[in-house]
Amino acid sequence: MFTGSLVAIVTPMTADGSLDWPAWDRLLDFHRAEGSNGIVVAGTTGESPALTLDEIAEMARRAVARCRGAMPVIVGTGTNSTAETVARTRALSRSGVDGVMIVTPYYNKPPQEGMIRHFQAAAEVSAVPVILYNVPGRTAVDLLPATVARLAGHPRIVALKEATPSLDRGRELLAACPPGFTVLSGDDASAVEWIGIGARGVISVTANVAPRRMQQACAAAMRGDRDAARRIDGSLQGLHRALFVESSPIPVKWAVAQLGLIGSGIRPPLIELNASHHEAVRRAMRAAGISNEESNS
Repeated sequence: MFTGSLVAIVTPMTADGSLDWPAWDRLLDFHRAEGSNGIVVAGTTGESPALTLDEIAEMARRAVARCRGAMPVIVGTGTNSTAETVARTRALSRSGVDGVMIVTPYYNKPPQEGMIRHFQAAAEVSAVPVILYNVPGRTAVDLLPATVARLAGHPRIVALKEATPSLDRGRELLAACPPGFTVLSGDDASAVEWIGIGARGVISVTANVAPRRMQQACAAAMRGDRDAARRIDGSLQGLHRALFVESSPIPVKWAVAQLGLIGSGIRPPLIELNASHHEAVRRAMRAAGISNEESNS
């Protein structure tokens, strides 16, 4: 179910920071038309720490209503509190979504056993499959392959988003986890190479801006056409880099706004992309063949 190019979708906001529901519908329709293989609501790119539970629930409800039958909808339910993560997982997993994604507990810096208990507690109450999310660059903890392998024994824990670029880490994960467990890249720049060693896709930031190209690159890599995958991905490498010139999702929200799909709203403590980076992101978009016509394709 969770394969290919799944977009870690941005959360559109008005200038005052409130959610922009017409833009949300527009984004969902854009990704349906452009061939994204799934939507991840309220992930890191969706500014999850700045969203309320009610807002996330409404975003998920609208995404399910608009995307059902076209692509799976996954919602982020993880926090650094086990009790809160359990409560969110219980509620949001019953909202019609196809899966939940749970990030490692940030800031607290729990040991591996603490993370095992955290994820298992959430999985026990989930009504849908669970995707683990490891992003040590943001959380200050690293979910190790041996820990993932233990968690993969839980019947509802079916996948991992691994936001590290190391192919050695990817090989270790794939060797440690049981057959049928899905490993997804969380690093756009190395995603094609991860698929080449056995990952099943990517949960992507770049797909917010270039969904069709990300889907095509993943599809080529998954069918074993490495030349085609690398050719498509080569045109995107500048964009992969440019979307991280400042903390994500600052650059990607600016880029999506250039497509005319959303406004410029972003919630504090994040701020709009510094003007000194505008041309670099525009240049990367042009190199990838992206223009404001993309949103009308």
